[in-house]
Amino acid sequence: MSTDEKRVREFAYQIWESEGKPEGQETRHWEMARKLAEAEALTPTKSSKTSTAKAAPKATAKSTPKTKPAAAAPVVVPPGEKKAAVKKPRAPRKPPAS
Repeated sequence: MSTDEKRVREFAYQIWESEGKPEGQETRHWEMARKLAEAEALTPTKSSKTSTAKAAPKATAKSTPKTKPAAAAPVVVPPGEKKAAVKKPRAPRKPPAS
């Protein structure tokens, strides 16, 4: 089994699980997985040229490196589940005009 075929099989299994393991959808899942694997294979990978082209300047004792605060990790919601929306409180009703 080639690595491409193995990757398609992995994608198909993930799709099948994410949809609740339905029966009779193998062909559709396999086709979706094949397209995902093809798209993944076509995406460019980072070349080693960019990492070795310029070395990072060394920090000296006088300069302190500026660091950005770490970004919060994104919240991962499993397929089929929606994140609960935060609702605003309703405004109080106005009394009827007399």
